Amino acid sequence: MNIKSIISGCFAMLLIGCSGSDDSAMEPPPGNGGNGEEVTYSGDVKAIIDNNCIQCHANPPQNDAPMSLVTYNNVVDAVNNRGLNTRINSSSNPMPPTGLMSQSNRDIIDAWIEQGLNE
Repeated sequence: MNIKSIISGCFAMLLIGCSGSDDSAMEPPPGNGGNGEEVTYSGDVKAIIDNNCIQCHANPPQNDAPMSLVTYNNVVDAVNNRGLNTRINSSSNPMPPTGLMSQSNRDIIDAWIEQGLNE
């Protein structure tokens, strides 16, 4: 066996080894509600509530909002007793009143509810 054959064989193996696909870098980061990851209030939902709801649902509530959504317990109560999920997904009477929040945010909240309202 000559040196050219050995070098060619090594180069071919190197190319084959590099052509493998590792899709892990393309997956979304954990905690964003996608692909079955655990969704938590503190890691995912609180930021959505803070960015979309706190303007009115502060403590005390503003602009005739019926309740505060400042704490985890406030939000859980709103889900369980006040139809929060129905309102954020309603096209005829949405929350926030300026229009539906993004589908991805609503999907994260839906996943959080389905997973048991993890804190």
